[in-house]
Amino acid sequence: MSFDAASLANAATGGLSAYDPGHDLPASRQRFGAMIAELGSNENPLGPSPRALAAAQAALAGAHRYPDPRGGALKAVLARELDVDSKCIVLGNGSHELLMLLAQCFADAAHAVVYSQYGFAVFALAAAASSARAVAVPALPIDHPTAPLGHDLDAIAAAVGNDTRLVYLANPNNPTGSWFDDAALAAFLDRVPPYALVAVDEAYHEYVDAPGLGTALRFARQHPNLVVTRTFSKAYGLAGLRVGYAVAHPSVIATLERLRESFNVNGVALAAAAAALDDRDHRARVCEFNRSERAWLAAELTRRGYRTLPSQTNFLLLDLVRNAAPLERHLFERGVIVRPMGGYGLAHALRISIGSRAENLRLLEALP
Repeated sequence: MSFDAASLANAATGGLSAYDPGHDLPASRQRFGAMIAELGSNENPLGPSPRALAAAQAALAGAHRYPDPRGGALKAVLARELDVDSKCIVLGNGSHELLMLLAQCFADAAHAVVYSQYGFAVFALAAAASSARAVAVPALPIDHPTAPLGHDLDAIAAAVGNDTRLVYLANPNNPTGSWFDDAALAAFLDRVPPYALVAVDEAYHEYVDAPGLGTALRFARQHPNLVVTRTFSKAYGLAGLRVGYAVAHPSVIATLERLRESFNVNGVALAAAAAALDDRDHRARVCEFNRSERAWLAAELTRRGYRTLPSQTNFLLLDLVRNAAPLERHLFERGVIVRPMGGYGLAHALRISIGSRAENLRLLEALP
């Protein structure tokens, strides 16, 4: 008799598919060696702060000890940086864990989770894993003048019903790169009833330079149902250490703490993240490089006849207006790794991270 544990899975898990990380990068690195251009994961090509690396190295001496389960030192640095009480902060194994945890704690089969079409993939996954009713609101059209494929905040607000327990937004958004300004968010928050939590994922916040786009944190005092998540994986260059955080009303944080895994952030990550926050000069260099290189790469792609959507992130969405799979395969065979967007329902698009100048040049040279 054959055994298949999938038949034993609960209803929520049975309806899920495993996360697709894209190409096997270790195998690709072996195949292409130094010629590989890794432009598929929105990583920071400048890497982490030297202070963060030194702190991580020092923390390894205590690898035989459990890390601080509360992350007190990192929370203290974050509290000073963000001007919030440490009771308003929870740490996570990346912001991914915290976005999932929100649905696990606040949503269930009796409630709805609302998010935008083309929003971050974790939103739909979190809704499914909690057995909540998923409400995917159609995005703005691709010919929208300011936010092509972006969040339609009016439609999202209208979709919030009596059974809505959680609304996910991403600002700026992955994978489209689109954004909405603080005024639009303020108007949106005024329309959402307090029984629905609004989670704003700001994974790319540090890269923002658009006028009028600040942070959702400025509205936290007026809206206790607001949750803001961020990560150290992008601008801080600590993707391999997995550390993120959420800022919310103390009662929201206390509820999340009930289900948060013990020791979910390791000691090396805690030390490196705290040191990274303190290195403002490195962060400024990273953001300036991204700003200038993003503009340069967008201009070069446009000059070659390709269309990129406006972006406030460290990636560009390339709209081919045709099936993008052949171009993705063409680039891969030449050692250029980009991210196909078919899983998001955008089979005509590729997401291209802003790499080093050498990586970006290899991309341009590989394009047909």
